[in-house]
Amino acid sequence: MPYIRMIGMLPPRPGGDTTKVRSTVTGPFQGLIESAREAALEEVSPGDENRVFYRKKWWQKVIIMSGGPVMNFVLAFVFFTILLVGIGLPAEAPIVSPTTETCVIPSSERRAACEPGDQLTPAAQAGLKPGDRMVSFDGATISSWEDAKRLIRSHGAGPVKLGIVRDGKPMMFDVTLIAQDRPNLEDPEKTDKNVGFLGVRPTEVMEQQSVGQVIGYMGEQTARVAGSIFNLPEKMVGVWHAAFSAEERDPEGPVGMVGAGRLGGEILTSDLSNKEKIATFINLLAGFNLAIGMFNLIPLLPLDGGHIAGGLWEGLKRAYAKIMRRPKPKHVDIAKVLPLTYAAALAMMIMAGLLVYADLVNPLTLTN
Repeated sequence: MPYIRMIGMLPPRPGGDTTKVRSTVTGPFQGLIESAREAALEEVSPGDENRVFYRKKWWQKVIIMSGGPVMNFVLAFVFFTILLVGIGLPAEAPIVSPTTETCVIPSSERRAACEPGDQLTPAAQAGLKPGDRMVSFDGATISSWEDAKRLIRSHGAGPVKLGIVRDGKPMMFDVTLIAQDRPNLEDPEKTDKNVGFLGVRPTEVMEQQSVGQVIGYMGEQTARVAGSIFNLPEKMVGVWHAAFSAEERDPEGPVGMVGAGRLGGEILTSDLSNKEKIATFINLLAGFNLAIGMFNLIPLLPLDGGHIAGGLWEGLKRAYAKIMRRPKPKHVDIAKVLPLTYAAALAMMIMAGLLVYADLVNPLTLTN
């Protein structure tokens, strides 16, 4: 199968022959640089001297090396579109859930089951049933669970007319709300006093989104991934403690290939429906491509971001020289940053090894 391979990624030593490297070096770092130059020049065949990568125009370098990350972003967008538009995201709908309790359990009591003598909820007294969709509240339209919560809590105690749809038929109920102390919606540690209480739970559904919402969702995920990459050293400290101190793994922390494979196996053997399993895998594929694309933009060799940064710097230098009417600068010698690259590569290998170990002894699971 034919493929395209770039050659001459690194320029020869400034002032040196384009087909030769010097035979002596002056230090360990210089030796690493010259070894890399020599390896790059060995790929250049006679007649290819003007076709090597480092001789490309700066904007051509940027376009070429942006191809990989851009394709990752395109794949991420495609997968996110399939997920959001085709399948949907979990959302709470204003539909009475089968798990709704029929009694009033004070928020101060840590129990989930009704006990003899408990007061019936206003919903139970009015005759609401699981599957009823709430559509109006005293004339105000209910289009989401957020609407229902806001209207119920702000009303306080007293009678209201609640519109529902049951088995496709619209119905109207007279319901008398009661006042209850309930956890604050923004901060569950706080308590709102004497808010309106109906006594229903929402039903979780898969709500399909628009293409415009895909763009916003991908923007949010991109910001999260960027923040994760920026905070990676701090997150790795948490992985270290989880691996050697038996602390809990951070659900928002990094996971290695071993851990990712384990999570995939858990998804397959879980009690999730087939639709939920497919949605989870598509979300993982989208997130993986987004993370790879973002990581590849880090301005370090041999990542694409290192070559992109070199091309942009070369473009700035030549633009400045043109404005100032100075001689055209030579190609940017990105080989000079190779020692930093080797240090970063060593750190990445250590992190990869730590993640593998942590995934084996203290793995992330669907339950944690």
